[in-house]
Amino acid sequence: MFTPVQIFADWIVYNVFGIAKESRIGSALNFFVFDTIKIFILLLIIIYVITFIRSFFPPEKTRKILAKSKGSTFIGHVFAALLGIVTPFCSCSAVPLFIGFVEAGVPLGVTFSFLIAAPMVNEVALGLLYGLFGIKIAVIYVVSGEIIAIVSGIIIGKLKMEKHVEGYVYEMQMNSDLELPDPTIKERLIDSWNFTKDLIKKICLYVIIGIAIGGFIHGWIPAGALAKYAGKSNPFAVFVAVAIGVPLYSNAAGVIPLVSELTRAGVAMGTALAFMMAVTALSLPEAILLRRVLKPKLLAVFFGVAALGIVFTGYLFNFMIS
Repeated sequence: MFTPVQIFADWIVYNVFGIAKESRIGSALNFFVFDTIKIFILLLIIIYVITFIRSFFPPEKTRKILAKSKGSTFIGHVFAALLGIVTPFCSCSAVPLFIGFVEAGVPLGVTFSFLIAAPMVNEVALGLLYGLFGIKIAVIYVVSGEIIAIVSGIIIGKLKMEKHVEGYVYEMQMNSDLELPDPTIKERLIDSWNFTKDLIKKICLYVIIGIAIGGFIHGWIPAGALAKYAGKSNPFAVFVAVAIGVPLYSNAAGVIPLVSELTRAGVAMGTALAFMMAVTALSLPEAILLRRVLKPKLLAVFFGVAALGIVFTGYLFNFMIS
């Protein structure tokens, strides 16, 4: 599928620019041109299709579905984590979603299972991982993310930390009876296309930065060079990757090109996936926004439990993936 793109990248770099194939700058620039075109083609297709599918799961409908769960049951956590895959979520929607779930009577632990799964198991990331690494890594990404969300939600639920939610959240009343007409298929298709264009405009800088960093690694860091520091033999590699990833702010589309080159340079796949999950699921902007509805202790527990789950998963899949 991407052979014409590779031919185009070779022509631009080696013929038009006249850069030698054997040079580091030639290798890095070829990688940048090829991956930029390839990833934006994948993003255009994946975001459009997924946006259309998830138009059937707006936040209000998700809130009503989760509100029907009785008590913080295991099934409720599983259902919340699964809904997190197909529903729209970003840092800016964390607060209104949280308030809506609490107001609707969704158990706190179930709410957190959803809030962790929604950004962590990103549909765009799933499509890109499948395209770049294959079905095995894509399945591992989904399964591990769902397990982290379910277990983290269960732990937070068991801790009974409702008193650490800001008091005004329980006092708010939201209009849950407002019914809007369902859009037609044509309206969904048009809205999906408009959303896709807007989203690509918003994330394109992150994607290009991620590819540029990957291109630098591709051109200047030989394959296997990072194995000593971030390979399976280093017992602290996953901890370091998660610690670096938590304060960063990016999206999965921007991180995946970097993940691809990190693995090529010798970083273990579990470590690379843990880094990606930390960046996408535990961003600093999300923490700042959630502080408006969570007291510091609950916010710390949320980030701590999720981070430990990511670390555990990184080590587990470093052990599992040969």
